[in-house]
Amino acid sequence: MPRLDAIRQIGVTEQTFYRWKKKYGGLGTDQLKELKRLQKENERLRKAVSDLTLDKLILAEAAKGNF
Repeated sequence: MPRLDAIRQIGVTEQTFYRWKKKYGGLGTDQLKELKRLQKENERLRKAVSDLTLDKLILAEAAKGNF
């Protein structure tokens, strides 16, 4: 199957394909899995920090008596 047909079949543009190829082309399967795992962990940690920051702001307001 020619490359362009495969690109169309998965529903991405040629530009997206070549951008992905440039970004991830040199990585092996294990490296891609590790990258995905780290990205998920990073997302989870960002959410945790966001939640804790919000909790801190709420507690600070409550301590001031601005309830």
